[in-house]
Amino acid sequence: MTTGYFITFEGPEGAGKTTIINMVAEYFEEALITREPGGIDIAEQIRNVILDKGNTSMDARTEALLYAAARRQHLVEKVKPALEEGKIILCDRFVDSSLAYQGHARGLGIDEVFTINQFAIEQMMPDLTIYFDIEPELGLKRINSNKGREINRLDLEDLEFHSKVREGYKILLDRFPNRMVEIDASESLEMVYKKTIKILERKLTKGSL
Repeated sequence: MTTGYFITFEGPEGAGKTTIINMVAEYFEEALITREPGGIDIAEQIRNVILDKGNTSMDARTEALLYAAARRQHLVEKVKPALEEGKIILCDRFVDSSLAYQGHARGLGIDEVFTINQFAIEQMMPDLTIYFDIEPELGLKRINSNKGREINRLDLEDLEFHSKVREGYKILLDRFPNRMVEIDASESLEMVYKKTIKILERKLTKGSL
């Protein structure tokens, strides 16, 4: 069976990962772009519930479970079939987002949220995760200056929450050093793109970071 590459992109709000993913897709023309939560119809419907600015009363555990449910459907309906066809998958967020946002920033516990997601993903993890690091203040400033960007419920959280998200990602970088690699997203878009392509080429040609 042919096996493709599952590559995920992570980062706090305003890190610019979505822009980079689109640029990378032009470089690797046969790559498949997808996102979480979302990517397929059922998961997109769940995304609308999670990110609806009106759902401010959503419980943290409910939020974590909804993300895991969307992730499961996305995985079986889109990611796994594409990998079996040997495709390169570029996914905007995956399980690490749940660990950083709900596990650490929401205070549910990284291990506890990971357990929920292990049931959903059946131990399936990315081949490579590129984490775009940025100071929360700068990330939120970018969001506010980008008039065309979707403003969702998580964007409305306070600075302390976004600082905890970044802190959670730093914990994950220490926990998964063989899978995750960090890029400074405060640098110019061109520089971030060049570093991303360099990392991807090394992984895809040599199988290592």
